[in-house]
Amino acid sequence: MKKQTKRRCAFFASLAAVAVLSCFFWFRIDLTQEKRFSIAKQTKQLIGQIDTPVNIVCYLGGSVDANIAHLKNAMENMVEEFNSYSSKKIQLEFVNPSVANSDEERVKNYLALERQGMRGLSVARKEKNGKISQSVVFPWAHVVMHGDSLLIPLFENNSQTSTVQLIAHSIEDMEFRLTDAIRALSKKTVDKIAFIEGHGELDEQYVYDAESALSRYFQVDRGVIGYDAAVLDEYKAIVVAQPKDKFSETDKYIIDQYFMNGGCVMWLIDGIEFSEKTLSKSGISPVLPLDVNLQDMLFRYGVRILPSVLEDMQCAYMPVNVAPAGRPAQFEALPWFYAPLLITSPYHPITKNSMQVKANFASALEFTNNSNDVEKDVLLITSNATRISRAPTEINMAAMPEIDPQTYFNTKYQPVAVAMKGTFPSVFTNRITPPEITNAAPKKDISVPTRMIVVADGDVIRNDVEYKGSSAGIVPLGFDRVTKQMFGNRNFIVNSLLYLTDDENWLELRNRTIKLRLINQAVTTSYRTYWQVFNVLVPLLFLATFGGIYFLVRRRRNRV
Repeated sequence: MKKQTKRRCAFFASLAAVAVLSCFFWFRIDLTQEKRFSIAKQTKQLIGQIDTPVNIVCYLGGSVDANIAHLKNAMENMVEEFNSYSSKKIQLEFVNPSVANSDEERVKNYLALERQGMRGLSVARKEKNGKISQSVVFPWAHVVMHGDSLLIPLFENNSQTSTVQLIAHSIEDMEFRLTDAIRALSKKTVDKIAFIEGHGELDEQYVYDAESALSRYFQVDRGVIGYDAAVLDEYKAIVVAQPKDKFSETDKYIIDQYFMNGGCVMWLIDGIEFSEKTLSKSGISPVLPLDVNLQDMLFRYGVRILPSVLEDMQCAYMPVNVAPAGRPAQFEALPWFYAPLLITSPYHPITKNSMQVKANFASALEFTNNSNDVEKDVLLITSNATRISRAPTEINMAAMPEIDPQTYFNTKYQPVAVAMKGTFPSVFTNRITPPEITNAAPKKDISVPTRMIVVADGDVIRNDVEYKGSSAGIVPLGFDRVTKQMFGNRNFIVNSLLYLTDDENWLELRNRTIKLRLINQAVTTSYRTYWQVFNVLVPLLFLATFGGIYFLVRRRRNRV
């Protein structure tokens, strides 16, 4: 008896010691294969540094579709995980905008949310009686901090992906979206980026939507380079958006040395030029190589824009007048092969889980060296039915209906955009510094580790401008006015600049992957009755068996 008492005392003493130590030493263990309940180190550090309460209002309250409920549960789990590392608790509130005393009041709730920029999502749900009911949900959240708020989408609608996959992608991106909003609201200084002017680049009205989206993260400036070698030093990144005129050696030198010293550049350069007016009037236009005096720089850095134009079977549509001559105009939407819908890479944080990017008269890229000092990742490519035409050539709209796709599209997967990072050689190695340069620092021939993105189509960043009388309206970047479909151009531009300026690799959070473990719906439907009976009877049989064994054992003991 004494030994048993000592053992019990030791056991309870150990439990007490563990309980006391747990108050001082805290840990969590995630046993899932893809670590779905864990957050990144930089997230833990960010959450731990929050010095003010954070309120998150999520508009997924109420009874919703099972897939949306999965997204709602993921939001709760993520905030709970954040609170494990936060000294200032993050408050999460779910709001159901469908709660109203009348249909009119419910519609007013929906309109109020849409005026704030939230788009509703219609969800079909199967009731117990077999009927299909439609409900509207708003997969959005407001993050409120320091009296300011940011709106974040929890769900990216993509018609080419199933709802289950979209929910999985949304959950994968949830940590990035939440931390992105918290970082933006808690920043005390704002990084600067600049759009370069002076070479026929896109006017501000044609990049207005991109600049508006980027202004959430950066101070966006515009201007010419001039002769001061230090003019770009205060900027984290610069954007060269569809230049038409040649760059001077002075401009090239300043950009090159800015890049050598760690600055980042996003190039959106056309490889060809043609006349839109001539094409719209006659249906024919010559296509010529476009030389803006940047090929030697890009070649030196590791990529070349081919003077070519790409056509692709996977493309946008264009209204074409199909009425015979002399008849009233009759427009019909036909495939416009010169506007390819580019496939986004699923392996890079810029483009992972992103929608297709709409291009227009894009050119192809090719790599010029295999240096181990530069890592290259293709971001955008054409489909498996592509045609590449080297300039000089011509566009002839009259010949398009006669195209045989089986023979016409004779190549595939042509790269249009690439991200590069590493240490790059200077294009001005063994070349004289332009004499006009002022305030010049000692020239660098090899860069510090830095990043660059090259896109062989300036229209990727170009938004349309719609004129109505004397007023003009900005068409959202990536919106197709023919099909009323939204493409991923805006997200691509924003993610590209975030990647270029991302010193702490925050964008790598988008590389998180959650494996889908889907139930076979056909099997579950066929064997539904069997599994219902199995799940009800088998536990009862186990209980009865163990109960009988316990009864027999107890009876034998009592006999002895």
